[in-house]
Amino acid sequence: MSPAESNTIVRRMRAVRVPHPRALVLGMLVASVCLLGGAPAQAAGKPASGPSVSAALASLQRSGAIAPAVYQQDYSAYVASVNSLKKLSGTRRSELGAVIANVRAIAAAGGFIPSRLPALFLTLERNRTWWTTGSLLASRVRISFPGSKLVWEYYSGQGIEIQWLGTFGEGNGFYSGGQNNNLKQLVSELIPLATKRAGGIAWEYMFQFDGGLPPWTSGLSQGTALQVLSRDWSRFKEPAVLTAAQEALGIFKTPPPSGVRVASSLGAHYLEYTYAPTDRILNGEIQALVGLYDYTSITKDPVGLALFEAGDAEERVRTPLYDTGAWSMYDQFGESNLNYHELLTEFLTHLCERTRRGEPLTAAAPPAPAPAPAPTTTPAGGTTGGGTTETGGTTGGASAARYTAVRSSATTTTTSSSSSSSSSIPGDAIYCTTAEHFTAYLHTPPVISLITSTLPSSVRAGVQLSLSKVSTVRLTVRYGGNVVFSNSATVERGKPKLLWPTPAKSGSYAVTLSATDLAGNFATASGTITVAKGAKAH
Repeated sequence: MSPAESNTIVRRMRAVRVPHPRALVLGMLVASVCLLGGAPAQAAGKPASGPSVSAALASLQRSGAIAPAVYQQDYSAYVASVNSLKKLSGTRRSELGAVIANVRAIAAAGGFIPSRLPALFLTLERNRTWWTTGSLLASRVRISFPGSKLVWEYYSGQGIEIQWLGTFGEGNGFYSGGQNNNLKQLVSELIPLATKRAGGIAWEYMFQFDGGLPPWTSGLSQGTALQVLSRDWSRFKEPAVLTAAQEALGIFKTPPPSGVRVASSLGAHYLEYTYAPTDRILNGEIQALVGLYDYTSITKDPVGLALFEAGDAEERVRTPLYDTGAWSMYDQFGESNLNYHELLTEFLTHLCERTRRGEPLTAAAPPAPAPAPAPTTTPAGGTTGGGTTETGGTTGGASAARYTAVRSSATTTTTSSSSSSSSSIPGDAIYCTTAEHFTAYLHTPPVISLITSTLPSSVRAGVQLSLSKVSTVRLTVRYGGNVVFSNSATVERGKPKLLWPTPAKSGSYAVTLSATDLAGNFATASGTITVAKGAKAH
């Protein structure tokens, strides 16, 4: 992958996720965090009745878990932040206050473990520095600090936070662009900031997001971390980097809320968010597979192969179900926005490129030698993007026959959340064909038609229409050639309704519908609706 391609994907990943209400409700019901035995962190302003920051740090020092110097450094950072907060006002005060509240909540929930402290208190220190000396920021702006390659992002109401996905994407860009010094520096910063989690290590997000409470992690970002670490190791052969990459597999072996693996009858899902175990976000699951493929092909680690095959067996069946025939599904609840449609298309293309070459490692390959396995060539077409549990599911060498058999029975199935085409797609063509469909949908107009034909007069009626994909729809009603009503809304595919407060006057009304999809494609339809007193809507 070229640096330009890498930057394009990173920009797409910066788009704010637009959650679906049903997904949010489910996620919040089951949201939790991995605190190595501790309870979930509470929302800012509602700390759990646990230890304070100072008490939690003191306890770690007394037990010998952290050195006196670490205690003093972190305690001083906390005190300095609290003192600075008293001198701030407005946005600066609220942003630094939110970061302090997250630190307090993690402490109160029992989440202060030695490996978590470096990233947590670095976040606190960077926020104190920024909000006392830096400029105000627009939401979702990314920044960096002198002497560091870490990418930070401003989340309004949560301060500036390490953007791990963006940071790993930057690392992939350094690798692809041959910027060896920058790659080495970034990886040297990454490894000490990893938290021990799920029997390995993970890079955690220390802020509240989309119903999730800190600290949480993601299969999407962790899959991208695997790419960066294995690529760095392939180039520099540093044993510590290989060890970190091997340990980063932990969340893919472990169920939520600690890890991202959800076992299935075919293999496993790899979740985008550890706090949302019921949400099946396809772009995150696909990028996790891309990361596992690259890791395995570089390191020749059979554990990576088992994890890849478990996810691959599942996604070969599920991926076509996210193809509505006109657009992509973001998760099982609704369609993608434009950014996520394009991002998913990119990820599927990358997985297509890899799987059409075959397995990342044959089942007969010997275990990776310690401490430094033999080098291999990094696969072309790397990706910069990067949400799952124990190594259950499909293991061992995969075969095209196995995948073809699974796919033949699955592709004829249509679920209530999608209308995928039912033609059988053999083997590795699944990812390729779906990516081709999604690319074509960017240039395909929506299909719209009027369903409602009769409405009662003088009611707040719903005009029902048929729509092939998420679009902004405009309803225009005319009587005698004059516009008497118009309304517009962005609605998802299916048979949505648009409000029309029908007039008291009976008669035949001309209706025009126009639809503009997320990519700007346009379509129109027309019809008539008869309005009559006491009529039944149909």
